Amino acid sequence: MTGMTEIQMFIIAILPIYVAAFILYTLRALRGPSISDMVLAIDAMSYDLAAFLVILAIYFKQPILIPVAIALALWIYSLDIYVSKYLEGKELGE
Repeated sequence: MTGMTEIQMFIIAILPIYVAAFILYTLRALRGPSISDMVLAIDAMSYDLAAFLVILAIYFKQPILIPVAIALALWIYSLDIYVSKYLEGKELGE
């Protein structure tokens, strides 16, 4: 086997894991008992989406997707800070 077929087999093997994770995150985001559970589920789903973009970049040999995934991860991190400050009831500058 060549290196690319092994990578393709690995990607095909982990696709069901990603789909199951997205389904579980969606359920937790919709039915979470508290707002923090919902935020955490959306946060985890977003980071998994960024990781999935990197996997797609490897699979399709499109390196432009990697900076997109990095920008998405940084955007998610900044939104985490904003949401945590909002839930604490403080201003962003404090």
